[in-house]
Formats: sequence, structure tokens, C-alpha cells
Amino acid sequence: MVSKKLTPIFTLTIILCATFLPHTVEGILKRCVQCRSRGELGSCKDKFTMNATQIAEEHGVEAVPCASGWCGKIIESQNLNNEYGTATQRMCLQRGPDDYEERCSNTIWNYKKVYICFCLGDLCNASTRTTLPSITLLIVIGFVGRWFIL
Repeated sequence: MVSKKLTPIFTLTIILCATFLPHTVEGILKRCVQCRSRGELGSCKDKFTMNATQIAEEHGVEAVPCASGWCGKIIESQNLNNEYGTATQRMCLQRGPDDYEERCSNTIWNYKKVYICFCLGDLCNASTRTTLPSITLLIVIGFVGRWFIL
């Protein structure tokens, strides 16, 4: 007969691994989406909905290794409110902002008015990230662990 009880040490090990392993893996591999689109042409423009598998299959879109871990997205247009002729570029940045803060803002880049975003993380310039906060993960694992212990 197999016992459904887990030892407290085993449960604690599972909780610690589930909490810290995703952050460790994220720290090892940093990639950025690299592409450029103008107007309606290309797959780089917003709303960018590709996942890592689709990026590998799309012509002109790559997931490139990024040593700094900082990715960027630049939207370049004569009128940032006008979609016609808008160019979107996603890339790896050699370094992030001096204050180490992720953000988006209007600025001047290569003598042009652009809207630029900086983010830190694996493929962060592809889309919004959906990560579960660590405290929520701990609560869920705690409930699941209690079910096995009881």
C-alpha cells in the first residue's frame, strides 16, 4: 500500500524549487526578438502575438541571444498617432538605461522622434509577460502540498 503522506522536508524542497527555479532559468537565458516592419508589411508591428516557436518559423523575425538582457522596441513615425508609414523595430540593446528601470517614452533617436521601450527579460519585447508572482505560487503550492499531506 502506498502512503499519500509526504514528509515535510520533501514538501519544503518542492516549494523552494518551484519558487526559485523559474527565476534561475530566466537568469540563464536572455533572448530578444529582432525584427523590423514598416506600415502593414512584415510581422514585427504591434500587436505582436508570436510565441518562441512561431518566431523561429517566421521569415525576418528572430529570437537572438542578448548578453545585456535588455530588449527594446522602437516605433518610428512622422506622427506617432498615425499608423500609416509607422516603422517598428525590436532588438537587443548593448546596455539598459542607467537607472535600471523598464519603461516606455517618447524621445529622439538617430535624429528622429520615436517611441521607445526598454525591458529586461527573456523575449520581453515580444509581448506582455504573464508570470505568476512568487507569493501566489507559494500559496498554490501550499494548498496542493496540504492535499497530499492530509
